[in-house]
Amino acid sequence: MQSIQYDEGKFLVLVVDDGSKQPFTEQEILQKNVKGFPVHILRLDENNGIATALNAGLQWIKSNIICSYIARLDCGDLCDPLRFHMQLDFLRVNPYVGLLGSWCLFKKKNETLQYKYKTPQDHKSIVRAMHFRNVFIHPTVIFRFDLVEKLGFYPTGYPHAEDYALFWEMVNSAQTAILPAYLVVCELNITGISSLNRIKQLRSRQVIVRKFGHTFALKMLGIAKISILMKVPYSFVLSVKKLM
Repeated sequence: MQSIQYDEGKFLVLVVDDGSKQPFTEQEILQKNVKGFPVHILRLDENNGIATALNAGLQWIKSNIICSYIARLDCGDLCDPLRFHMQLDFLRVNPYVGLLGSWCLFKKKNETLQYKYKTPQDHKSIVRAMHFRNVFIHPTVIFRFDLVEKLGFYPTGYPHAEDYALFWEMVNSAQTAILPAYLVVCELNITGISSLNRIKQLRSRQVIVRKFGHTFALKMLGIAKISILMKVPYSFVLSVKKLM
């Protein structure tokens, strides 16, 4: 959280504690360790999955404050000091863009394993690429809250791929873009939710591509790629990404 920097008084950080048996800290203690912005902790009574936690956060925001933009970070992710300045400047200049991401660096904690994640930048190229991978790495995005009010919260029918489904809905409803800069360092955690549920996530991605994809050919190619990934060990995928 100390890596988050933007104009004082213009943003709030909402921490969603997804049913922890032992809360990691009290709100007062956390607030003393961050400067320049208010912090609120939303504690859920029990763990019902990431989609439920994300939607609980969005619902709290909708019910308690007025905001224009939403961004998200996972535990362990770090923002470049200029991240939010660059992203918000871009969104102000480009009011037709509803969803904005950036490139990022994946890095395994306390180890040398890392790789750069680069994606297409313009909307047309993003739409094509979305058939084959999630162009928008979740902790890099910022989106307009009115787009959420139009489309609804994170879909819950796609286990471990709720972000991919929401971003597809946004891609099909508004212009999107990617900033060609490494604005976030994402923690690479092989024991994280996505890694442990990789096959379930890939199956959800196939359903999402079939539902939201644009052409029959792109849908079939995207689904075929995902089928291949299901048969390839995750350790091999990481090795290839590092080499590339």
